[in-house]
Amino acid sequence: MSRRSTYALAAAATALALTLSGCSAAPADSATDAATSGSFPVTIDHAFGETTIEAQPERVVTWGWGSADDAIALGVVPVAIPFQAYGGDENGVLPWIADALEEQGEDLPTVLPDSEEPPYEDIAEAAPDVILAAYSGLTEEQYELLSEIAPVVAYPGEPWATDWRELVTITGTALGKTAEAVELLDGIDAEIAEQAAAHPEFAGRSIALTSDSGGTFYVYTKDDPRVAFTLDLGFVSAPSVDALATDDAGFYYTLSYEQLDQLDSDVLVNFGTTPEESEAFLSAAYAQPMRQVQNETVASPVGAAFIAAVSPPTGLSLTWGIDDYVALLSDAALRADPIG
Repeated sequence: MSRRSTYALAAAATALALTLSGCSAAPADSATDAATSGSFPVTIDHAFGETTIEAQPERVVTWGWGSADDAIALGVVPVAIPFQAYGGDENGVLPWIADALEEQGEDLPTVLPDSEEPPYEDIAEAAPDVILAAYSGLTEEQYELLSEIAPVVAYPGEPWATDWRELVTITGTALGKTAEAVELLDGIDAEIAEQAAAHPEFAGRSIALTSDSGGTFYVYTKDDPRVAFTLDLGFVSAPSVDALATDDAGFYYTLSYEQLDQLDSDVLVNFGTTPEESEAFLSAAYAQPMRQVQNETVASPVGAAFIAAVSPPTGLSLTWGIDDYVALLSDAALRADPIG
């Protein structure tokens, strides 16, 4: 199982072994500076140095999470994309990618083998002009090996920690689609703003995002993009989320069941891969003292694809599931006690 799959499974509350930290601001600035021209060559700074792309790529290979989505959203269909076990179909293709390709009248790219290690031979066979891996877990050794095939754009700061908006910008810079990247982000921001305006019940409501499985309860912090998305909709992060966080908390921390009554918020989001998993939490004895369970203000997103769409979101996935997700949040928020 890949580290990206582990991340997504953590959203569904399965065993989570990643420790991610925030992204570096300096590489983001360099990508933004390069993006102002949209011309080539362009040089993009990243964790392993810098990569220069001499001419606009025609054959793109993506690795990790999100780069394939963003390239397709910007009008560039990669020649090869990674297999996505969590949320993907039997071919490892995510539903929003399949939908976008159908809308664009494009064929499905080659899907690389499902592996944690980059499949070097398969990538080389695709004859890429560039390899986009700006949200991935590449090691320096893997980066060096891939660089023998084609220029590689790695993550700007830490593995599996690139902000989704920054990923769109980096992808646009690498592909010579800087104007399209700005337009894509503006469109997403407009849709989020439209949803927020249509749901005034979100404004000022405190929210906590969690998942529960296998005897472990996860709480997501403001460093997690799922939380940031709900804040964009008008919610505020529940003070209890910060108050209960451990010193080493990154984008999540674990909480003992005995402390759940201290995780107070107007709305609680609890991710579950299956309906049975969600129901198990709602009916568990340890959940009953929680105000959100008592007031029925728990939103329960269910399904691997549904969860993966916001874990973290991409240029394609965020709007793919936004209506259903917002409807769940609205149902919970409307049942909450009046503010003040």
